[in-house]
Amino acid sequence: MPSSIRADWVLPIAGPPTPGGSITIEGNTIVAVDALPVDGAVDLGRVAVLPALVNAHTHLELSYLRGRIPPAARFTDWVKPLLAARRTPPDPALVASDATIAIEEARASGTGLFGDVSNSLAALPALRASRLPARVFHELLGFNVADPDARVTEARARIDAAAQEPGSDALRFSLAPHAPYSVSPALFDSIRRDATDHDGVTTVHLAESREEVQLLADGSGPWRELLETLGVWTDAWQAPAVSPVMYLARRGFLGRSALVVHGVQCTAADIDRVLETRATLVSCPRSNAYVGVGAPPLESFYASGVPVAFGTDSLASVADLNMFAELAEARRIAPTVSARELLRSATLTGAQALRYDDDYGSIAAGKRAALIAVRVPHDVVDVEEYLVAGIEPDAIAWLDTIHE
Repeated sequence: MPSSIRADWVLPIAGPPTPGGSITIEGNTIVAVDALPVDGAVDLGRVAVLPALVNAHTHLELSYLRGRIPPAARFTDWVKPLLAARRTPPDPALVASDATIAIEEARASGTGLFGDVSNSLAALPALRASRLPARVFHELLGFNVADPDARVTEARARIDAAAQEPGSDALRFSLAPHAPYSVSPALFDSIRRDATDHDGVTTVHLAESREEVQLLADGSGPWRELLETLGVWTDAWQAPAVSPVMYLARRGFLGRSALVVHGVQCTAADIDRVLETRATLVSCPRSNAYVGVGAPPLESFYASGVPVAFGTDSLASVADLNMFAELAEARRIAPTVSARELLRSATLTGAQALRYDDDYGSIAAGKRAALIAVRVPHDVVDVEEYLVAGIEPDAIAWLDTIHE
């Protein structure tokens, strides 16, 4: 039987906030959104109701590294202790346990959909147990791979099997390359062909650090030194002598179904190319500061019309998975971007990029009732601006039982 709630603000995301609006829910589905109170609606009072936030880029399997990798002034100086910490494979039970804690904390801060990047798939038990939806990107690395097609075929078989495991109904699986400094041109091409053969969605870390730009420009610098130290450098790899964005655009990797993560080093020409390819830019500003790559050009991204989503990245490079904290950092470094645009990025744009927007990302009839209510102080006038200033979990409640 349908039931209704009324709140001082309803934020449908696809439109402006509705003061005193109502939402009618049946089962787990929104059946109506009204600008006026509905008879018999439960009055939630001074709260803002909005769709669950979307963390479009994180690494749940790295949650066990929380607090173990120090911040750095240069990206490769952050990477080295990360690689050292991962050299000894962790206990899968520890990975799953810490991922469970991370998911619970993320949900408590309003996140209801993940784009989770995973090398090992070790966080899958935690995701399945949570019943939360996620696009799981099985990430491949291989700067010097003898048979990239075989690597991709093996990985595809692995995620196809994972999709059949009990509890995977809310999960969708894709393959993804890590980054231009860790993936060979042939492996990029093989992953792109796999994506084309399936639903097309993939993701890549791109234009994150100055060291990455230097490697692709002339084959030199800290990334080459690290690849040589790791024993994976090959003289068969030739620097493309273009920016990371131009490199993957020319290979045909970027497109409407690609999530370009970070983009800190994007030039104006790079941003134009991302717009041209219709890829989504996923920004993780708090992580960018932690790993020493600088602040993303968020204002330029929005001004260009590039679709922007947000992610927290992993607990190896950020204090928590609170997407409201990510929004607060975005507001700090991009003061000219409207609060409404930022909120759309953290909800609907992320859901669209992950291909979950039929059910998530906005408040509309026919969508899932994955809704949160944020307590709003009495002196707040601009509720959208308040929501991007940083919200703590104790001010957030889920409405998933309000109609029961």
